[in-house]
Amino acid sequence: MLNRRRFLTISAASLAMASPVRSGAAGVYTWSGIALGARATIRIAHPDAAAICARAAAEIDRLEDVFSLYRVDSALMRLNAAGQIDAPPPELLECLTIAGAVHRATGGLFDPTVQPLWALWAERSVAGGRPAAEDLAAVRAIGGWSDLRLDAAQVAVLPGMALTLNGIAQGYIADRVATLLEAEGLSDVLIDTGEFRAIGGHPEGGDWPVRLAEGGAVNLRSRALATSAPLGTVFDAEGQAGHILDPRAGLPAAAKWRAVSISAPSAALADALSTAACMASDVDEIAGWLSRFEDARCEAAVPV
Repeated sequence: MLNRRRFLTISAASLAMASPVRSGAAGVYTWSGIALGARATIRIAHPDAAAICARAAAEIDRLEDVFSLYRVDSALMRLNAAGQIDAPPPELLECLTIAGAVHRATGGLFDPTVQPLWALWAERSVAGGRPAAEDLAAVRAIGGWSDLRLDAAQVAVLPGMALTLNGIAQGYIADRVATLLEAEGLSDVLIDTGEFRAIGGHPEGGDWPVRLAEGGAVNLRSRALATSAPLGTVFDAEGQAGHILDPRAGLPAAAKWRAVSISAPSAALADALSTAACMASDVDEIAGWLSRFEDARCEAAVPV
Protein backbone atom coordinates (compact mmCIF):
# COMPACT_ATOMS: atom_id res chain seq x y z
CA MET A 1 0.00 0.00 0.00
CA LEU A 2 1.31 3.42 -0.93
CA ASN A 3 1.39 5.97 1.82
CA ARG A 4 0.48 9.57 1.21
CA ARG A 5 3.86 11.16 1.85
CA ARG A 6 5.75 8.80 -0.47
CA PHE A 7 3.16 9.31 -3.21
CA LEU A 8 3.32 13.10 -3.07
CA THR A 9 5.97 14.85 -5.12
CA ILE A 10 6.92 17.98 -3.24
CA SER A 11 9.13 20.66 -4.74
CA ALA A 12 10.13 24.19 -3.90
CA ALA A 13 8.07 25.33 -6.89
CA SER A 14 4.80 23.89 -5.63
CA LEU A 15 1.99 26.25 -4.67
CA ALA A 16 2.28 25.15 -1.05
CA MET A 17 5.86 26.36 -0.91
CA ALA A 18 6.10 30.14 -0.73
CA SER A 19 9.58 31.64 -0.32
CA PRO A 20 11.10 34.33 1.88
CA VAL A 21 11.83 37.48 -0.09
CA ARG A 22 15.15 38.11 1.70
CA SER A 23 16.26 34.53 2.16
CA GLY A 24 19.85 35.43 1.26
CA ALA A 25 20.18 38.40 3.58
CA ALA A 26 23.66 38.92 4.99
CA GLY A 27 24.20 37.46 8.44
CA VAL A 28 21.23 35.09 8.25
CA TYR A 29 22.20 31.44 8.61
CA THR A 30 19.99 28.98 6.72
CA TRP A 31 19.65 25.33 7.74
CA SER A 32 18.09 23.00 5.16
CA GLY A 33 16.66 19.54 5.75
CA ILE A 34 13.53 17.43 5.46
CA ALA A 35 10.35 17.32 7.57
CA LEU A 36 7.76 14.65 6.79
CA GLY A 37 9.18 14.27 3.31
CA ALA A 38 9.09 17.98 2.48
CA ARG A 39 11.88 20.52 2.18
CA ALA A 40 12.46 22.34 5.47
CA THR A 41 14.52 25.39 6.34
CA ILE A 42 15.32 27.44 9.42
CA ARG A 43 16.63 30.99 9.00
CA ILE A 44 18.35 32.51 11.99
CA ALA A 45 20.98 35.14 12.79
CA HIS A 46 22.97 33.95 15.80
CA PRO A 47 26.66 33.15 16.55
CA ASP A 48 25.71 29.56 17.43
CA ALA A 49 23.20 29.17 14.61
CA ALA A 50 24.59 25.84 13.37
CA ALA A 51 24.40 24.21 16.81
CA ILE A 52 20.94 25.65 17.44
CA CYS A 53 19.66 24.34 14.12
CA ALA A 54 21.16 20.92 14.86
CA ARG A 55 19.02 20.76 17.99
CA ALA A 56 15.99 21.84 15.97
CA ALA A 57 16.75 19.13 13.40
CA ALA A 58 16.87 16.55 16.19
CA GLU A 59 13.43 17.73 17.34
CA ILE A 60 12.08 17.36 13.79
CA ASP A 61 13.48 13.83 13.66
CA ARG A 62 11.90 13.00 17.02
CA LEU A 63 8.53 14.24 15.79
CA GLU A 64 8.85 12.13 12.64
CA ASP A 65 8.69 9.18 15.03
CA VAL A 66 5.24 10.43 16.03
CA PHE A 67 3.64 11.57 12.76
CA SER A 68 5.41 9.82 9.89
CA LEU A 69 3.44 7.62 7.49
CA TYR A 70 6.60 5.98 6.16
CA ARG A 71 8.43 5.12 9.39
CA VAL A 72 6.85 1.79 10.23
CA ASP A 73 7.41 2.24 13.95
CA SER A 74 6.06 5.79 14.24
CA ALA A 75 3.23 6.32 16.72
CA LEU A 76 0.81 7.07 13.90
CA MET A 77 1.76 3.95 11.94
CA ARG A 78 1.42 1.80 15.05
CA LEU A 79 -2.02 3.29 15.67
CA ASN A 80 -3.07 2.61 12.08
CA ALA A 81 -1.71 -0.93 12.13
CA ALA A 82 -3.15 -2.02 15.48
CA GLY A 83 -6.21 0.22 15.70
CA GLN A 84 -5.06 1.61 19.03
CA ILE A 85 -2.04 2.96 20.85
CA ASP A 86 -1.72 3.03 24.61
CA ALA A 87 -0.10 5.94 26.45
CA PRO A 88 0.04 7.96 23.23
CA PRO A 89 2.72 10.64 22.85
CA PRO A 90 1.47 14.02 24.10
CA GLU A 91 2.27 15.55 20.71
CA LEU A 92 -0.10 13.12 19.03
CA LEU A 93 -2.84 13.99 21.50
CA GLU A 94 -2.31 17.72 21.05
CA CYS A 95 -2.25 17.53 17.27
CA LEU A 96 -5.42 15.42 17.20
CA THR A 97 -7.11 17.87 19.56
CA ILE A 98 -6.36 20.76 17.18
CA ALA A 99 -7.53 18.62 14.27
CA GLY A 100 -10.79 17.95 16.12
CA ALA A 101 -11.42 21.66 16.62
CA VAL A 102 -10.95 22.32 12.90
CA HIS A 103 -13.07 19.27 12.05
CA ARG A 104 -15.96 20.72 14.07
CA ALA A 105 -15.52 24.25 12.76
CA THR A 106 -15.56 23.10 9.12
CA GLY A 107 -18.55 20.82 9.45
CA GLY A 108 -16.37 17.73 9.14
CA LEU A 109 -14.54 18.72 5.96
CA PHE A 110 -11.17 18.59 7.67
CA ASP A 111 -11.03 14.89 8.50
CA PRO A 112 -7.81 12.96 9.19
CA THR A 113 -9.72 9.67 8.89
CA VAL A 114 -9.61 9.94 5.06
CA GLN A 115 -6.35 7.95 4.96
CA PRO A 116 -8.00 4.70 3.72
CA LEU A 117 -9.71 6.72 0.97
CA TRP A 118 -6.39 8.35 0.08
CA ALA A 119 -4.68 4.96 -0.10
CA LEU A 120 -7.48 3.67 -2.35
CA TRP A 121 -7.11 6.61 -4.73
CA ALA A 122 -3.34 6.25 -4.76
CA GLU A 123 -3.45 2.54 -5.55
CA ARG A 124 -6.03 2.94 -8.31
CA SER A 125 -4.14 5.84 -9.86
CA VAL A 126 -0.91 3.84 -10.00
CA ALA A 127 -2.86 1.22 -11.96
CA GLY A 128 -4.07 3.93 -14.34
CA GLY A 129 -7.65 4.13 -13.11
CA ARG A 130 -9.83 5.54 -10.35
CA PRO A 131 -11.89 3.92 -7.59
CA ALA A 132 -15.28 2.49 -8.44
CA ALA A 133 -18.30 3.92 -6.64
CA GLU A 134 -18.82 0.71 -4.69
CA ASP A 135 -15.20 0.70 -3.51
CA LEU A 136 -15.52 4.28 -2.28
CA ALA A 137 -18.74 3.42 -0.47
CA ALA A 138 -17.13 0.41 1.20
CA VAL A 139 -14.18 2.42 2.48
CA ARG A 140 -16.36 5.31 3.66
CA ALA A 141 -18.50 2.84 5.63
CA ILE A 142 -15.53 1.74 7.73
CA GLY A 143 -15.78 4.70 10.09
CA GLY A 144 -15.04 8.39 10.52
CA TRP A 145 -13.93 11.02 12.99
CA SER A 146 -16.81 10.32 15.39
CA ASP A 147 -15.43 6.78 15.78
CA LEU A 148 -12.07 8.04 17.05
CA ARG A 149 -11.51 7.56 20.78
CA LEU A 150 -8.99 9.94 22.26
CA ASP A 151 -7.66 10.44 25.77
CA ALA A 152 -4.35 10.41 27.64
CA ALA A 153 -4.55 6.65 28.20
CA GLN A 154 -5.32 5.54 24.66
CA VAL A 155 -6.09 6.57 21.10
CA ALA A 156 -8.25 4.04 19.28
CA VAL A 157 -10.10 3.68 15.99
CA LEU A 158 -12.42 1.05 14.52
CA PRO A 159 -10.95 -1.91 12.59
CA GLY A 160 -9.93 -0.82 9.11
CA MET A 161 -9.75 2.87 9.98
CA ALA A 162 -6.51 4.83 9.63
CA LEU A 163 -5.45 8.41 10.15
CA THR A 164 -3.30 10.83 8.18
CA LEU A 165 -2.09 14.03 9.77
CA ASN A 166 -0.37 15.32 6.65
CA GLY A 167 -2.84 18.21 6.52
CA ILE A 168 -1.72 19.50 9.93
CA ALA A 169 1.47 17.80 11.12
CA GLN A 170 3.90 19.89 9.06
CA GLY A 171 2.47 22.99 10.68
CA TYR A 172 2.49 21.34 14.09
CA ILE A 173 6.17 20.47 13.72
CA ALA A 174 6.93 24.10 12.87
CA ASP A 175 5.16 25.11 16.09
CA ARG A 176 7.14 22.62 18.15
CA VAL A 177 10.44 23.83 16.70
CA ALA A 178 9.35 27.38 17.51
CA THR A 179 8.61 26.34 21.09
CA LEU A 180 12.07 24.80 21.42
CA LEU A 181 13.82 27.90 20.07
CA GLU A 182 11.74 30.31 22.13
CA ALA A 183 12.62 28.32 25.25
CA GLU A 184 16.26 29.07 24.44
CA GLY A 185 15.45 32.77 24.37
CA LEU A 186 15.72 33.14 20.60
CA SER A 187 13.81 35.60 18.44
CA ASP A 188 13.80 36.75 14.82
CA VAL A 189 13.69 33.25 13.34
CA LEU A 190 11.76 31.92 10.33
CA ILE A 191 10.88 28.22 10.33
CA ASP A 192 9.63 26.54 7.16
CA THR A 193 8.54 22.90 7.36
CA GLY A 194 6.27 23.23 4.35
CA GLU A 195 4.33 25.75 6.44
CA PHE A 196 5.87 28.91 7.88
CA ARG A 197 6.22 29.96 11.51
CA ALA A 198 7.93 33.23 12.40
CA ILE A 199 9.38 33.94 15.83
CA GLY A 200 9.59 37.72 15.98
CA GLY A 201 10.59 39.50 12.77
CA HIS A 202 13.53 39.73 10.40
CA PRO A 203 16.94 40.14 12.11
CA GLU A 204 17.67 43.20 9.98
CA GLY A 205 14.42 44.89 11.01
CA GLY A 206 10.80 44.70 9.99
CA ASP A 207 8.78 41.57 9.40
CA TRP A 208 9.64 38.40 7.49
CA PRO A 209 8.16 39.07 4.03
CA VAL A 210 7.04 35.78 2.49
CA ARG A 211 6.24 35.82 -1.21
CA LEU A 212 3.29 33.71 -2.32
CA ALA A 213 3.68 31.54 -5.41
CA GLU A 214 0.46 32.99 -6.85
CA GLY A 215 1.62 36.58 -6.38
CA GLY A 216 1.72 39.01 -3.52
CA ALA A 217 3.47 38.67 -0.18
CA VAL A 218 2.53 38.25 3.47
CA ASN A 219 4.54 39.93 6.22
CA LEU A 220 5.05 37.58 9.15
CA ARG A 221 5.93 38.56 12.70
CA SER A 222 5.28 36.09 15.51
CA ARG A 223 2.76 34.43 13.24
CA ALA A 224 2.28 31.44 10.95
CA LEU A 225 1.31 31.00 7.30
CA ALA A 226 0.13 27.92 5.40
CA THR A 227 -0.84 27.48 1.76
CA SER A 228 -2.75 24.59 0.20
CA ALA A 229 -3.40 23.94 -3.49
CA PRO A 230 -6.09 21.41 -4.47
CA LEU A 231 -4.35 20.58 -7.74
CA GLY A 232 -0.80 20.98 -6.47
CA THR A 233 -0.60 17.18 -6.64
CA VAL A 234 -3.03 15.08 -8.65
CA PHE A 235 -3.97 11.43 -8.99
CA ASP A 236 -4.73 11.46 -12.73
CA ALA A 237 -2.83 12.20 -15.92
CA GLU A 238 -5.38 14.85 -16.86
CA GLY A 239 -4.55 16.86 -13.75
CA GLN A 240 -8.13 17.12 -12.52
CA ALA A 241 -8.29 14.73 -9.53
CA GLY A 242 -6.51 16.57 -6.74
CA HIS A 243 -4.99 15.00 -3.64
CA ILE A 244 -7.25 16.78 -1.12
CA LEU A 245 -10.24 14.49 -0.61
CA ASP A 246 -13.72 15.62 0.37
CA PRO A 247 -14.84 13.15 3.07
CA ARG A 248 -18.52 13.62 2.19
CA ALA A 249 -18.20 11.56 -0.99
CA GLY A 250 -14.62 10.33 -0.88
CA LEU A 251 -13.85 12.30 -4.04
CA PRO A 252 -11.16 14.89 -4.77
CA ALA A 253 -12.20 18.37 -3.70
CA ALA A 254 -13.82 20.38 -6.47
CA ALA A 255 -11.14 22.49 -8.12
CA LYS A 256 -12.48 25.92 -7.21
CA TRP A 257 -9.19 27.31 -5.94
CA ARG A 258 -5.67 27.40 -7.32
CA ALA A 259 -4.33 28.10 -3.85
CA VAL A 260 -5.57 29.24 -0.45
CA SER A 261 -3.26 30.89 2.09
CA ILE A 262 -4.24 31.17 5.75
CA SER A 263 -2.34 32.89 8.56
CA ALA A 264 -2.90 32.25 12.25
CA PRO A 265 -1.05 32.37 15.57
CA SER A 266 -0.03 28.72 15.13
CA ALA A 267 1.17 26.87 12.05
CA ALA A 268 -0.83 23.75 12.92
CA LEU A 269 -4.05 25.76 12.87
CA ALA A 270 -3.11 27.59 9.67
CA ASP A 271 -2.16 24.27 8.04
CA ALA A 272 -5.43 22.53 8.89
CA LEU A 273 -7.56 25.53 7.95
CA SER A 274 -5.84 26.01 4.59
CA THR A 275 -6.43 22.33 3.80
CA ALA A 276 -10.12 22.59 4.65
CA ALA A 277 -10.45 25.89 2.78
CA CYS A 278 -9.68 24.07 -0.47
CA MET A 279 -13.12 22.46 -0.09
CA ALA A 280 -14.99 25.70 0.64
CA SER A 281 -17.61 26.84 -1.85
CA ASP A 282 -16.68 30.53 -1.57
CA VAL A 283 -14.69 33.03 0.46
CA ASP A 284 -17.66 33.68 2.75
CA GLU A 285 -17.60 30.04 3.86
CA ILE A 286 -13.88 30.28 4.53
CA ALA A 287 -14.45 33.47 6.55
CA GLY A 288 -17.13 31.73 8.61
CA TRP A 289 -14.76 28.94 9.57
CA LEU A 290 -11.94 31.35 10.42
CA SER A 291 -14.22 33.45 12.64
CA ARG A 292 -14.27 30.54 15.11
CA PHE A 293 -10.54 30.89 15.76
CA GLU A 294 -8.91 33.93 17.27
CA ASP A 295 -6.82 35.97 14.83
CA ALA A 296 -7.03 33.54 11.90
CA ARG A 297 -7.06 35.29 8.52
CA CYS A 298 -7.41 34.37 4.86
CA GLU A 299 -4.44 36.03 3.17
CA ALA A 300 -5.24 34.82 -0.35
CA ALA A 301 -7.85 32.63 -2.04
CA VAL A 302 -7.03 32.41 -5.74
CA PRO A 303 -9.87 30.97 -7.85
CA VAL A 304 -9.22 28.59 -10.72
